[in-house]
Formats: sequence, C-alpha cells, structure tokens
Amino acid sequence: MILTLAAGTCVVDITHEVEPQQIMEAALTLEAAAPCFPPGSIHVAVVDPGVGTARRGIVVASAGQFFVGPDNGLFTPMLRSSWSAFELTAPEYRRPVVSRTFHGRDIFAPAAAYLALGVRPERFGPPVADPVRLAWPEAKPTPLGIRGEVIHVDRFGNLVTSVSAEQVGSLAAAGPVVVQVAGHLLPLVGTYGELPPGGAGALIGSRGRLEVAVREGSAARRLAAERGTPVLVRPRSRTARARTT
Repeated sequence: MILTLAAGTCVVDITHEVEPQQIMEAALTLEAAAPCFPPGSIHVAVVDPGVGTARRGIVVASAGQFFVGPDNGLFTPMLRSSWSAFELTAPEYRRPVVSRTFHGRDIFAPAAAYLALGVRPERFGPPVADPVRLAWPEAKPTPLGIRGEVIHVDRFGNLVTSVSAEQVGSLAAAGPVVVQVAGHLLPLVGTYGELPPGGAGALIGSRGRLEVAVREGSAARRLAAERGTPVLVRPRSRTARARTT
C-alpha cells in the first residue's frame, strides 16, 4: 500500500516477530530501533488488539521522526520528551473503504505514504493531547541495590530487564556487582562468550539495558523466569560470590 501511493519509498521491514497482542514488546522494539534511523523517518507499528473499536489511530512527531499506528500505548517511549500527536481522521488520507479488521493496510500505511509525500501531520486530524501511555517499568535504587524486573523475553530466551546501562555503570563504579534473579546470583560480564558453555550471567545488551543470558541456551527456561520476575543488581560481598548457573 505504501509503494502504491508513494512509489520509490524506501521500506525497511524491522520485524514480524513481536508476540501477538504484546504491546509492551512492540514498544520496546520501537525504543531500540528508532534511534538508529535518520531524521524524517516514518515508523509504522501495528500491534493492535483493539482494531475496529473506538481506540484512535494517531501519528506522533517525536525526535525528528514520525510514528503511525494505534493509540494503545505503543508509542509510550516516544512521549518522554518534546512531541506532538494528531488523530488520523481525514478521509482523504486513507483508503476509500476501510476494513474494521485491517487498519494497518487501510489507515496506517496510507498515512505513512502521505507523510513520505510531504503531507504535514497536522493535516491528518485534530491534535491529541492525551495519547495512551503504558505503565512503563522503571528500575529504582534501594539501600540493597537497584531493583528492577524482567520486561521482555526474546526469542533466544534472554531476559531483558528494566535496569539501564547507566544504572549498572553507576553502581559498578563503586566496585564489583552481582545480579540476583529467580534465586540465583549471576556475574556481570561483557559478552556471551565470557561465560562457559551453558553458563548464566548478566550483561549490557544492545538495547542499553541489563540482560540475563545463558550461553548457547535459554535463561528463561534455565532460571524459570518470565516477564515481571524481580531483578536486583547489588554490590558483590565477600560472603556471597557470584556463580554461574
């Protein structure tokens, strides 16, 4: 549909591997991918359990880029700094006949195409001052260390957490740290290859977040962990040495 309306557009397909209905997972994917794209990029994201209902379709302008999709919290990471949003209501920027079950084809893709052709976002409809925001999990410092949680399990079984690289770096600057998850104490390493085959550990992943991994295996399966599992990053004590699992 994008190529039909805006021939020659460079279309980059990021992923179709987001689990069905997992809006948080889709938002995390956008958070990781968008900074790698140049200014003016247009992102179409459709994880839309409420398709065809009263939920709005929107375009968000943030950090010099545009984001098109359902107003269901998908664009929460894009609403942290300066942004503007508009509802997709103008009939001239969608297909003449709109299926109630395929807004990706009939509303969102056409809107992206018209943005690529130079249509300004405010022409799509009225401004949106209250886009839906997900309850975004944030890690917090405590007297024991930094407390967070698992927010995503990727297809390798790695546990992506709410703990940021900056938070880990700040704590590690004072001395060695360990990561506690699902009753296990794990070492902090630089990359997967620093663990022995089958060994578990924690590292800073490419998303800029603390991740828990098992080399050549699944941390989710090995540690019986899932979304919401608590994570604690704390100083390593003499009596509690980290161990691989």
